[in-house]
Amino acid sequence: MLKIIIPTIMLLPTALLSPPSLLWTNTTTHSLLIATISLQWFLPSYYPHKNLTPWTGIDQISTPLLVLSSWLLPLMILASQNHTNYEPPARKQIYTSSLITLQLFMLSAFSATELTLFYISFEATLIPTLILITRWGNQPERLSAGTYLMFYTLISSLPLLIAILHLHTQTGTLHLPTLKLFFPYYNNPWTAIILNLALLMAFMVKAPLYGLHLWLPKAHVEAPIAGSMLLAALLLKLGIYGIMRLTILTDHALNYLYYPFLALALWGMLMTSSICLRQTDLKALIAYSSISHMGLAIAGSLIQTHWSFSGTMILMISHGLTSSMLFCLANTNYERTHSRILLLTRGLQPILPLMGTWWLLAALTNMSLPPTTNLMAELTIMTSLFNWSPTTITLTGTTTLLTSLYTLFMVLTTQRGVLPTNITYTQNSSTREHLLMTLHTLPMLLLILKPQIISGMPL
Repeated sequence: MLKIIIPTIMLLPTALLSPPSLLWTNTTTHSLLIATISLQWFLPSYYPHKNLTPWTGIDQISTPLLVLSSWLLPLMILASQNHTNYEPPARKQIYTSSLITLQLFMLSAFSATELTLFYISFEATLIPTLILITRWGNQPERLSAGTYLMFYTLISSLPLLIAILHLHTQTGTLHLPTLKLFFPYYNNPWTAIILNLALLMAFMVKAPLYGLHLWLPKAHVEAPIAGSMLLAALLLKLGIYGIMRLTILTDHALNYLYYPFLALALWGMLMTSSICLRQTDLKALIAYSSISHMGLAIAGSLIQTHWSFSGTMILMISHGLTSSMLFCLANTNYERTHSRILLLTRGLQPILPLMGTWWLLAALTNMSLPPTTNLMAELTIMTSLFNWSPTTITLTGTTTLLTSLYTLFMVLTTQRGVLPTNITYTQNSSTREHLLMTLHTLPMLLLILKPQIISGMPL
Protein backbone atom coordinates (compact mmCIF):
# COMPACT_ATOMS: atom_id res chain seq x y z
CA MET A 1 0.00 0.00 0.00
CA LEU A 2 2.82 2.39 0.88
CA LYS A 3 4.36 1.74 -2.56
CA ILE A 4 1.51 3.86 -3.96
CA ILE A 5 0.69 6.24 -1.10
CA ILE A 6 4.26 7.56 -0.55
CA PRO A 7 4.87 8.35 -4.28
CA THR A 8 1.42 10.03 -4.38
CA ILE A 9 2.36 12.18 -1.37
CA MET A 10 5.65 13.03 -3.09
CA LEU A 11 3.63 14.29 -6.08
CA LEU A 12 2.72 17.35 -3.97
CA PRO A 13 6.30 18.70 -3.65
CA THR A 14 6.83 17.72 -7.32
CA ALA A 15 3.90 19.92 -8.33
CA LEU A 16 4.83 22.81 -6.02
CA LEU A 17 8.58 22.88 -6.73
CA SER A 18 8.68 22.10 -10.47
CA PRO A 19 9.57 25.05 -12.74
CA PRO A 20 6.47 26.32 -14.62
CA SER A 21 7.71 24.98 -17.97
CA LEU A 22 8.08 21.43 -16.56
CA LEU A 23 5.01 21.30 -14.27
CA TRP A 24 2.77 19.29 -16.63
CA THR A 25 5.58 16.99 -17.82
CA ASN A 26 6.76 16.12 -14.29
CA THR A 27 3.34 15.57 -12.72
CA THR A 28 1.93 13.58 -15.68
CA THR A 29 5.00 11.30 -15.93
CA HIS A 30 5.17 10.77 -12.16
CA SER A 31 1.43 9.97 -11.87
CA LEU A 32 1.56 7.63 -14.90
CA LEU A 33 4.38 5.70 -13.18
CA ILE A 34 2.26 5.42 -10.02
CA ALA A 35 -0.70 4.19 -12.14
CA THR A 36 1.51 1.55 -13.76
CA ILE A 37 2.85 0.35 -10.37
CA SER A 38 -0.72 0.14 -9.03
CA LEU A 39 -1.46 -2.66 -11.53
CA GLN A 40 0.48 -5.05 -9.25
CA TRP A 41 -2.56 -5.00 -6.91
CA PHE A 42 -4.31 -7.21 -9.47
CA LEU A 43 -1.91 -10.09 -8.75
CA PRO A 44 -3.86 -13.05 -7.28
CA SER A 45 -3.57 -13.79 -3.57
CA TYR A 46 -4.54 -16.70 -1.32
CA TYR A 47 -5.83 -14.35 1.38
CA PRO A 48 -9.09 -12.35 1.40
CA HIS A 49 -7.13 -9.21 2.36
CA LYS A 50 -3.78 -8.17 0.91
CA ASN A 51 -1.41 -5.72 2.67
CA LEU A 52 -3.57 -5.84 5.80
CA THR A 53 -2.75 -3.35 8.59
CA PRO A 54 -4.94 -2.25 11.55
CA TRP A 55 -6.26 0.63 9.39
CA THR A 56 -6.02 -0.37 5.74
CA GLY A 57 -6.30 -3.47 3.59
CA ILE A 58 -7.07 -4.40 0.02
CA ASP A 59 -9.56 -7.04 -1.06
CA GLN A 60 -11.37 -7.98 -4.29
CA ILE A 61 -13.89 -5.13 -3.96
CA SER A 62 -11.42 -2.31 -3.30
CA THR A 63 -8.63 -3.41 -5.71
CA PRO A 64 -10.34 -2.41 -9.02
CA LEU A 65 -11.47 0.92 -7.55
CA LEU A 66 -7.99 1.71 -6.21
CA VAL A 67 -6.40 0.96 -9.59
CA LEU A 68 -9.08 3.06 -11.35
CA SER A 69 -8.41 6.07 -9.09
CA SER A 70 -4.63 5.73 -9.64
CA TRP A 71 -5.18 5.45 -13.41
CA LEU A 72 -7.42 8.52 -13.61
CA LEU A 73 -5.03 11.02 -11.95
CA PRO A 74 -2.65 11.30 -14.97
CA LEU A 75 -5.68 11.43 -17.28
CA MET A 76 -7.16 14.34 -15.32
CA ILE A 77 -3.85 16.21 -15.44
CA LEU A 78 -3.60 15.55 -19.21
CA ALA A 79 -7.16 16.73 -19.81
CA SER A 80 -6.67 19.96 -17.79
CA GLN A 81 -3.61 21.28 -19.65
CA ASN A 82 -5.52 23.35 -22.17
CA HIS A 83 -8.09 24.49 -19.59
CA THR A 84 -5.46 26.07 -17.31
CA ASN A 85 -2.99 27.06 -20.04
CA TYR A 86 -3.35 30.82 -19.60
CA GLU A 87 -3.39 30.84 -15.79
CA PRO A 88 -0.45 32.05 -13.64
CA PRO A 89 1.98 29.30 -12.46
CA ALA A 90 0.79 29.56 -8.83
CA ARG A 91 -2.80 28.77 -9.83
CA LYS A 92 -1.69 25.83 -11.95
CA GLN A 93 0.17 24.46 -8.92
CA ILE A 94 -2.88 24.87 -6.67
CA TYR A 95 -5.06 23.16 -9.30
CA THR A 96 -2.70 20.17 -9.60
CA SER A 97 -2.24 20.00 -5.80
CA SER A 98 -6.04 19.84 -5.34
CA LEU A 99 -6.21 16.85 -7.69
CA ILE A 100 -3.32 15.09 -5.91
CA THR A 101 -4.85 15.73 -2.45
CA LEU A 102 -8.15 14.34 -3.65
CA GLN A 103 -6.33 11.28 -4.98
CA LEU A 104 -4.83 10.63 -1.53
CA PHE A 105 -8.25 10.83 0.13
CA MET A 106 -9.71 8.45 -2.47
CA LEU A 107 -6.90 5.92 -1.88
CA SER A 108 -7.41 5.99 1.89
CA ALA A 109 -11.23 5.74 1.53
CA PHE A 110 -11.11 2.72 -0.79
CA SER A 111 -8.48 0.89 1.28
CA ALA A 112 -9.82 1.68 4.78
CA THR A 113 -10.76 -1.30 6.95
CA GLU A 114 -11.68 0.99 9.86
CA LEU A 115 -14.98 2.90 9.73
CA THR A 116 -13.58 6.10 11.29
CA LEU A 117 -10.82 6.41 8.68
CA PHE A 118 -13.35 5.62 5.94
CA TYR A 119 -15.72 8.33 7.19
CA ILE A 120 -12.94 10.96 7.45
CA SER A 121 -11.63 10.17 3.93
CA PHE A 122 -15.19 10.03 2.56
CA GLU A 123 -15.94 13.52 3.89
CA ALA A 124 -12.49 14.99 3.10
CA THR A 125 -13.01 14.38 -0.64
CA LEU A 126 -15.60 17.18 -0.47
CA ILE A 127 -13.03 19.96 0.16
CA PRO A 128 -10.78 19.63 -2.95
CA THR A 129 -13.89 18.97 -5.11
CA LEU A 130 -15.47 22.15 -3.79
CA ILE A 131 -12.27 24.13 -4.52
CA LEU A 132 -12.16 22.77 -8.10
CA ILE A 133 -15.81 23.58 -8.82
CA THR A 134 -16.02 27.02 -7.18
CA ARG A 135 -12.65 28.33 -8.43
CA TRP A 136 -12.20 26.72 -11.85
CA GLY A 137 -15.81 26.27 -12.96
CA ASN A 138 -16.94 27.86 -16.20
CA GLN A 139 -19.92 30.04 -15.21
CA PRO A 140 -21.15 32.22 -12.32
CA GLU A 141 -23.57 29.43 -11.26
CA ARG A 142 -20.56 27.43 -10.02
CA LEU A 143 -21.01 28.95 -6.53
CA SER A 144 -24.58 27.69 -6.24
CA ALA A 145 -23.40 24.29 -7.60
CA GLY A 146 -20.73 24.17 -4.87
CA THR A 147 -23.32 25.11 -2.22
CA TYR A 148 -25.69 22.37 -3.42
CA LEU A 149 -22.88 19.80 -3.29
CA MET A 150 -21.74 20.83 0.18
CA PHE A 151 -25.17 20.99 1.84
CA TYR A 152 -26.48 17.74 0.33
CA THR A 153 -23.31 15.89 1.38
CA LEU A 154 -23.02 17.40 4.87
CA ILE A 155 -26.71 17.06 5.81
CA SER A 156 -26.74 13.39 4.80
CA SER A 157 -23.41 12.52 6.41
CA LEU A 158 -24.21 13.82 9.92
CA PRO A 159 -26.57 10.86 10.65
CA LEU A 160 -23.80 8.54 9.36
CA LEU A 161 -21.34 9.98 11.90
CA ILE A 162 -23.86 9.52 14.75
CA ALA A 163 -24.55 5.93 13.57
CA ILE A 164 -20.81 5.14 13.50
CA LEU A 165 -20.33 6.53 17.04
CA HIS A 166 -23.36 4.54 18.25
CA LEU A 167 -21.95 1.39 16.64
CA HIS A 168 -18.69 1.93 18.49
CA THR A 169 -20.41 2.25 21.87
CA GLN A 170 -22.37 -0.96 21.20
CA THR A 171 -19.60 -3.16 19.79
CA GLY A 172 -16.35 -1.61 21.06
CA THR A 173 -14.80 -1.79 17.58
CA LEU A 174 -15.19 -0.21 14.15
CA HIS A 175 -12.91 -2.67 12.35
CA LEU A 176 -14.88 -3.85 9.29
CA PRO A 177 -13.72 -7.53 9.25
CA THR A 178 -14.59 -7.76 12.98
CA LEU A 179 -17.99 -6.09 12.50
CA LYS A 180 -18.87 -8.70 9.86
CA LEU A 181 -18.52 -11.38 12.52
CA PHE A 182 -20.37 -9.51 15.24
CA PHE A 183 -23.16 -7.01 14.67
CA PRO A 184 -25.15 -5.70 17.70
CA TYR A 185 -28.62 -7.06 18.42
CA TYR A 186 -31.26 -4.52 19.50
CA ASN A 187 -34.33 -5.30 21.58
CA ASN A 188 -36.00 -2.15 20.25
CA PRO A 189 -36.64 -2.57 16.50
CA TRP A 190 -36.78 1.22 15.94
CA THR A 191 -33.15 1.57 17.00
CA ALA A 192 -32.06 -0.95 14.36
CA ILE A 193 -34.22 0.69 11.65
CA ILE A 194 -32.92 4.21 12.34
CA LEU A 195 -29.31 2.94 12.54
CA ASN A 196 -29.59 1.14 9.20
CA LEU A 197 -31.19 4.16 7.52
CA ALA A 198 -28.51 6.49 8.89
CA LEU A 199 -25.75 4.17 7.66
CA LEU A 200 -27.25 4.10 4.15
CA MET A 201 -28.45 7.68 3.62
CA ALA A 202 -25.05 9.38 3.17
CA PHE A 203 -24.08 6.86 0.48
CA MET A 204 -27.45 7.17 -1.26
CA VAL A 205 -26.87 10.91 -1.66
CA LYS A 206 -23.32 10.38 -2.90
CA ALA A 207 -24.27 7.62 -5.36
CA PRO A 208 -26.77 9.45 -6.07
CA LEU A 209 -30.22 7.89 -5.65
CA TYR A 210 -33.01 9.44 -7.75
CA GLY A 211 -34.71 12.06 -5.59
CA LEU A 212 -31.44 12.91 -3.82
CA HIS A 213 -29.62 13.62 -7.09
CA LEU A 214 -30.28 17.34 -7.62
CA TRP A 215 -26.74 18.38 -6.67
CA LEU A 216 -25.12 16.21 -9.36
CA PRO A 217 -26.21 17.76 -12.70
CA LYS A 218 -25.40 21.25 -11.36
CA ALA A 219 -21.98 20.17 -10.09
CA HIS A 220 -21.18 18.35 -13.35
CA VAL A 221 -22.21 21.22 -15.60
CA GLU A 222 -20.31 23.87 -13.66
CA ALA A 223 -17.16 21.83 -12.86
CA PRO A 224 -13.96 22.07 -14.94
CA ILE A 225 -13.00 19.01 -16.97
CA ALA A 226 -11.00 17.36 -14.15
CA GLY A 227 -13.91 17.97 -11.74
CA SER A 228 -16.40 16.32 -14.11
CA MET A 229 -14.11 13.32 -14.70
CA LEU A 230 -13.58 12.98 -10.97
CA LEU A 231 -17.26 13.20 -10.05
CA ALA A 232 -18.39 10.73 -12.70
CA ALA A 233 -15.56 8.22 -12.46
CA LEU A 234 -14.72 8.14 -8.73
CA LEU A 235 -16.91 10.13 -6.33
CA LEU A 236 -20.14 8.40 -7.38
CA LYS A 237 -18.38 5.04 -6.97
CA LEU A 238 -17.51 6.01 -3.40
CA GLY A 239 -21.25 6.02 -2.60
CA ILE A 240 -21.84 2.58 -4.17
CA TYR A 241 -18.69 1.24 -2.45
CA GLY A 242 -20.04 2.44 0.92
CA ILE A 243 -23.40 0.74 0.26
CA MET A 244 -21.63 -2.53 -0.65
CA ARG A 245 -19.45 -2.40 2.46
CA LEU A 246 -22.21 -1.56 4.95
CA THR A 247 -25.20 -3.54 3.62
CA ILE A 248 -23.26 -6.71 4.48
CA LEU A 249 -23.14 -5.53 8.11
CA THR A 250 -26.83 -4.68 8.51
CA ASP A 251 -29.46 -6.92 10.12
CA HIS A 252 -31.00 -9.15 7.42
CA ALA A 253 -34.35 -9.15 9.23
CA LEU A 254 -34.62 -5.51 8.12
CA ASN A 255 -34.18 -6.17 4.40
CA TYR A 256 -37.67 -4.73 3.74
CA LEU A 257 -36.07 -1.33 4.45
CA TYR A 258 -34.35 -1.55 1.06
CA TYR A 259 -37.60 -1.83 -0.93
CA PRO A 260 -38.27 1.93 -1.20
CA PHE A 261 -34.61 2.51 -2.16
CA LEU A 262 -34.78 -0.24 -4.79
CA ALA A 263 -38.02 1.17 -6.19
CA LEU A 264 -36.54 4.69 -6.35
CA ALA A 265 -33.35 3.44 -8.01
CA LEU A 266 -35.25 1.53 -10.71
CA TRP A 267 -37.78 4.32 -11.27
CA GLY A 268 -34.91 6.84 -11.34
CA MET A 269 -33.19 4.89 -14.13
CA LEU A 270 -36.31 5.33 -16.27
CA MET A 271 -36.85 8.98 -15.35
CA THR A 272 -33.26 10.17 -15.87
CA SER A 273 -33.04 8.29 -19.19
CA SER A 274 -36.20 10.12 -20.29
CA ILE A 275 -34.70 13.44 -19.14
CA CYS A 276 -31.61 12.70 -21.30
CA LEU A 277 -33.81 12.52 -24.40
CA ARG A 278 -34.85 16.17 -24.04
CA GLN A 279 -31.53 17.65 -22.89
CA THR A 280 -29.99 20.50 -24.87
CA ASP A 281 -26.82 20.75 -22.76
CA LEU A 282 -24.17 18.13 -23.61
CA LYS A 283 -22.60 17.94 -20.13
CA ALA A 284 -26.01 17.76 -18.44
CA LEU A 285 -26.96 14.86 -20.75
CA ILE A 286 -23.84 12.89 -19.76
CA ALA A 287 -24.46 13.76 -16.07
CA TYR A 288 -28.05 12.45 -16.16
CA SER A 289 -26.88 9.29 -17.95
CA SER A 290 -24.49 8.74 -15.01
CA ILE A 291 -27.45 8.93 -12.58
CA SER A 292 -29.29 6.35 -14.70
CA HIS A 293 -26.32 3.93 -14.67
CA MET A 294 -25.77 4.44 -10.95
CA GLY A 295 -29.44 3.61 -10.31
CA LEU A 296 -28.73 0.15 -11.72
CA ALA A 297 -25.60 -0.11 -9.55
CA ILE A 298 -27.57 0.87 -6.40
CA ALA A 299 -30.22 -1.77 -7.19
CA GLY A 300 -27.48 -4.37 -7.69
CA SER A 301 -25.71 -3.51 -4.44
CA LEU A 302 -28.96 -3.65 -2.40
CA ILE A 303 -29.96 -7.15 -3.56
CA GLN A 304 -26.77 -8.54 -1.95
CA THR A 305 -26.32 -11.67 -4.05
CA HIS A 306 -22.96 -12.80 -5.49
CA TRP A 307 -24.13 -12.10 -9.03
CA SER A 308 -25.48 -8.63 -8.29
CA PHE A 309 -22.33 -7.62 -6.38
CA SER A 310 -20.16 -8.91 -9.21
CA GLY A 311 -22.23 -7.01 -11.82
CA THR A 312 -22.12 -3.83 -9.72
CA MET A 313 -18.33 -4.01 -9.50
CA ILE A 314 -17.93 -4.44 -13.28
CA LEU A 315 -20.46 -1.65 -13.92
CA MET A 316 -18.61 0.77 -11.63
CA ILE A 317 -15.28 0.33 -13.43
CA SER A 318 -16.79 0.26 -16.93
CA HIS A 319 -18.92 3.34 -16.26
CA GLY A 320 -15.94 5.13 -14.66
CA LEU A 321 -13.90 4.82 -17.84
CA THR A 322 -16.81 5.44 -20.27
CA SER A 323 -18.30 8.53 -18.58
CA SER A 324 -14.84 10.02 -18.01
CA MET A 325 -14.11 9.60 -21.74
CA LEU A 326 -17.45 11.17 -22.67
CA PHE A 327 -16.71 14.21 -20.50
CA CYS A 328 -13.27 14.54 -22.14
CA LEU A 329 -14.90 14.47 -25.58
CA ALA A 330 -17.50 17.04 -24.49
CA ASN A 331 -14.63 19.22 -23.27
CA THR A 332 -12.79 19.01 -26.62
CA ASN A 333 -16.02 20.23 -28.29
CA TYR A 334 -16.40 23.01 -25.72
CA GLU A 335 -12.83 24.24 -26.18
CA ARG A 336 -13.43 24.65 -29.91
CA THR A 337 -17.02 25.96 -30.03
CA HIS A 338 -17.23 27.61 -26.54
CA SER A 339 -20.71 26.19 -26.21
CA ARG A 340 -22.25 23.10 -24.62
CA ILE A 341 -25.57 23.46 -26.48
CA LEU A 342 -25.99 20.41 -28.73
CA LEU A 343 -27.43 22.35 -31.68
CA LEU A 344 -24.47 24.75 -31.71
CA THR A 345 -21.86 21.98 -31.74
CA ARG A 346 -23.30 19.80 -34.52
CA GLY A 347 -21.63 18.57 -37.69
CA LEU A 348 -18.10 18.30 -36.28
CA GLN A 349 -17.20 14.93 -37.84
CA PRO A 350 -16.06 16.31 -41.25
CA ILE A 351 -13.76 18.82 -39.47
CA LEU A 352 -12.41 16.43 -36.78
CA PRO A 353 -12.80 12.92 -38.27
CA LEU A 354 -10.61 11.10 -35.72
CA MET A 355 -12.55 12.70 -32.84
CA GLY A 356 -15.68 11.34 -34.54
CA THR A 357 -14.21 7.83 -34.21
CA TRP A 358 -13.57 8.36 -30.47
CA TRP A 359 -17.15 9.65 -30.07
CA LEU A 360 -18.50 6.51 -31.74
CA LEU A 361 -16.37 4.22 -29.54
CA ALA A 362 -17.45 6.01 -26.34
CA ALA A 363 -21.10 5.95 -27.41
CA LEU A 364 -21.04 2.24 -28.25
CA THR A 365 -19.58 1.37 -24.84
CA ASN A 366 -22.10 3.71 -23.12
CA MET A 367 -25.01 1.86 -24.76
CA SER A 368 -23.45 -1.50 -23.74
CA LEU A 369 -22.61 -2.96 -27.12
CA PRO A 370 -21.34 -6.57 -27.03
CA PRO A 371 -18.67 -7.64 -26.08
CA THR A 372 -17.92 -4.67 -23.78
CA THR A 373 -17.77 -5.09 -20.02
CA ASN A 374 -20.70 -2.64 -19.74
CA LEU A 375 -22.94 -5.31 -21.32
CA MET A 376 -21.61 -8.02 -18.99
CA ALA A 377 -22.34 -5.78 -15.98
CA GLU A 378 -25.84 -4.78 -17.06
CA LEU A 379 -26.85 -8.35 -17.98
CA THR A 380 -25.52 -9.69 -14.66
CA ILE A 381 -27.41 -7.10 -12.58
CA MET A 382 -30.60 -7.43 -14.66
CA THR A 383 -30.52 -11.24 -14.31
CA SER A 384 -30.19 -11.03 -10.53
CA LEU A 385 -32.94 -8.37 -10.39
CA PHE A 386 -35.23 -10.57 -12.51
CA ASN A 387 -34.46 -13.52 -10.24
CA TRP A 388 -35.44 -11.37 -7.24
CA SER A 389 -38.63 -9.99 -8.83
CA PRO A 390 -39.70 -10.68 -12.44
CA THR A 391 -41.56 -7.34 -12.70
CA THR A 392 -38.25 -5.41 -12.63
CA ILE A 393 -37.56 -6.52 -16.21
CA THR A 394 -40.06 -3.95 -17.53
CA LEU A 395 -38.17 -1.07 -15.92
CA THR A 396 -34.66 -2.30 -16.72
CA GLY A 397 -35.61 -3.29 -20.28
CA THR A 398 -37.20 0.11 -21.02
CA THR A 399 -34.14 1.86 -19.55
CA THR A 400 -31.83 -0.12 -21.86
CA LEU A 401 -33.91 0.98 -24.86
CA LEU A 402 -33.89 4.63 -23.73
CA THR A 403 -30.11 4.51 -23.09
CA SER A 404 -29.52 3.44 -26.69
CA LEU A 405 -31.85 6.19 -27.94
CA TYR A 406 -30.28 9.10 -26.06
CA THR A 407 -26.72 7.91 -26.77
CA LEU A 408 -27.42 7.74 -30.51
CA PHE A 409 -29.16 11.11 -30.31
CA MET A 410 -26.08 12.61 -28.62
CA VAL A 411 -23.64 11.23 -31.23
CA LEU A 412 -25.77 12.09 -34.25
CA THR A 413 -26.42 15.63 -32.99
CA THR A 414 -22.76 16.44 -32.26
CA GLN A 415 -21.17 14.66 -35.22
CA ARG A 416 -23.63 14.78 -38.11
CA GLY A 417 -25.70 17.51 -39.74
CA VAL A 418 -24.88 20.91 -41.22
CA LEU A 419 -22.06 22.85 -39.58
CA PRO A 420 -23.46 25.89 -37.68
CA THR A 421 -22.61 29.32 -39.13
CA ASN A 422 -21.02 30.45 -35.83
CA ILE A 423 -18.08 28.01 -36.35
CA THR A 424 -15.73 29.76 -38.75
CA TYR A 425 -12.39 28.45 -37.46
CA THR A 426 -11.58 25.26 -35.55
CA GLN A 427 -8.15 24.16 -34.37
CA ASN A 428 -7.12 20.61 -35.22
CA SER A 429 -7.23 17.89 -32.59
CA SER A 430 -3.91 17.47 -30.80
CA THR A 431 -1.78 14.43 -29.95
CA ARG A 432 -2.49 15.10 -26.25
CA GLU A 433 -6.22 14.66 -26.81
CA HIS A 434 -5.77 11.45 -28.81
CA LEU A 435 -3.43 10.07 -26.13
CA LEU A 436 -6.07 10.90 -23.51
CA MET A 437 -8.77 9.01 -25.44
CA THR A 438 -6.41 6.07 -26.06
CA LEU A 439 -5.65 5.78 -22.33
CA HIS A 440 -9.41 5.62 -21.67
CA THR A 441 -10.17 3.15 -24.45
CA LEU A 442 -7.24 0.77 -23.91
CA PRO A 443 -8.34 -0.46 -20.42
CA MET A 444 -11.93 -0.81 -21.67
CA LEU A 445 -10.83 -3.05 -24.54
CA LEU A 446 -8.33 -5.05 -22.46
CA LEU A 447 -10.89 -5.73 -19.73
CA ILE A 448 -13.08 -7.50 -22.31
CA LEU A 449 -10.38 -10.21 -22.41
CA LYS A 450 -10.42 -10.81 -18.63
CA PRO A 451 -13.39 -9.15 -16.85
CA GLN A 452 -12.79 -11.45 -13.86
CA ILE A 453 -10.17 -9.09 -12.43
CA ILE A 454 -12.78 -6.35 -11.86
CA SER A 455 -15.70 -8.61 -10.90
CA GLY A 456 -14.96 -8.60 -7.15
CA MET A 457 -14.58 -12.39 -7.21
CA PRO A 458 -11.43 -14.29 -6.11
CA LEU A 459 -8.96 -14.66 -9.00
